[in-house]
Amino acid sequence: MITADLHIHTFHSHDSTIRPATLVEQLHAHPYIKAVAITDHDTVEGLEPTRKLASVYSDILIIPGVEISTPQGDLLVLGAEEMPSNPCTVEDVVDFAKENDCVSVVAHPYREYGLGDLARNLDVDAIEILNGVSSLAANRRARELAKTMKLPGVAGTDAHNPEELWTVCTEIESSLCLDEILGALKKGSVSIASI
Repeated sequence: MITADLHIHTFHSHDSTIRPATLVEQLHAHPYIKAVAITDHDTVEGLEPTRKLASVYSDILIIPGVEISTPQGDLLVLGAEEMPSNPCTVEDVVDFAKENDCVSVVAHPYREYGLGDLARNLDVDAIEILNGVSSLAANRRARELAKTMKLPGVAGTDAHNPEELWTVCTEIESSLCLDEILGALKKGSVSIASI
């Protein structure tokens, strides 16, 4: 069992102040969160610098990812090391995730830039049911959406500033191996927790 934060932004997102070095140092020092997904807005530029800094530690894992903005709302693509060539619609992003063995997650569905009930028409892998900066009501509605769609629910801080880190997490029945983590997410071998 590992504990992960599946939604973090580095300063490669236009609205984040988190330096990769700060993130890696805090992750290494954390008592039980040992994996994070770098999900910068519409870029994977933060992945390599963060992964390089983390490579000196054998007890942590940086999960590649991206938060992709579409006119319909945002999606996380976990496992993505590159941007889709044509992220015009949410369906394009879901197709990209499937074609590349990534995990598609509906990010904060009932908050600004969320897909809301449009998610019901998508073949996604999971719903973010606990977002660290969403309201209790929005998270509650996201849980109901996941339950109705019979999809796994995951958690992420959606941190944009260092003080927002480590407030929620996803427990994943997996070792600290990227392929195992992605497989466990797709199977729903997860639970969520607030810290």
